Amino acid sequence: MAESDAALISVIIPTYNYAHLVTRAVDSAMTPPAADVEVIVVDDGSTDNTAEVLHECTARYPQLRVVRQANAGASAARNHGIRLARAPYALLLDADDELLPDALEKLRALLAANPAVAMILGAQISVYADGRERLRLPTPVDAASPRELTRRYLLTKRISISHCCSLFRRDLLLQRPYPENLRGGEDIPVFAHVLVSGPAVVTNAPLARIHKHADSLRHDRQNEEQRAAMMVHEVFAGLPAECQTLRQRYAAQRYLSLFRSALLAGERSTARRYYRHALRLSPLQALRWTYLRKSIRLLAGS
Repeated sequence: MAESDAALISVIIPTYNYAHLVTRAVDSAMTPPAADVEVIVVDDGSTDNTAEVLHECTARYPQLRVVRQANAGASAARNHGIRLARAPYALLLDADDELLPDALEKLRALLAANPAVAMILGAQISVYADGRERLRLPTPVDAASPRELTRRYLLTKRISISHCCSLFRRDLLLQRPYPENLRGGEDIPVFAHVLVSGPAVVTNAPLARIHKHADSLRHDRQNEEQRAAMMVHEVFAGLPAECQTLRQRYAAQRYLSLFRSALLAGERSTARRYYRHALRLSPLQALRWTYLRKSIRLLAGS
């Protein structure tokens, strides 16, 4: 039997123009090589020397699987890797991040103790550009109904899920692929689906080092209302019927995020319009104190 046929965990590394960093990610997933772990790198049409770097990686790790696709975005690269994977569980590792040396060993032990788990959430070490590091522990995920879990994740932000330090059942990722029409936040519909589809296990053991850097997509505000509507559609397309009553509140939440971005950009009239729209959609969501106090300051300064 080939090693990949017996794999328990597939580590999938999407990469685009990260030739200077992808080796670190590969090394962290391949050291030491393990028969129950397969590592797949999906090169999303890089235009730098990523192909050459990955060729060097396969010379050192013959079992490493490298595939190249025409540039289609991170979601398409993740989906491609998930389809190619053979293990029942998948870990999505960004090319600029790295697993900690004992991460896979800890995940094996957790899977052995929790064979029915849909998701494992671990701690992470955030690494900042100035060299500072901060341990971030995962949020608890207590047993609850799908609707309640959705409310905690989308509306009250009591549940946090991240790539690199999370393990997912691969069949659930195949059921709800990453939406390739979104640019930014495309993980939210996937995480919401997995969250309501089975039990989660949380460990305070750090599993990955996440390197923080400027994210240009986060500040891209072109067509932001259209993208907010697309996000609401994609999130609730993957959720069961009992969760659909939260859709309008989540639409309000997306407008509150736009409100906050407009405030930060100094666009007071736009911020005012977004807040009023959120208030019409869901007074319950818009009148949460964290947003209400900002709206009061905005109106007081008008």
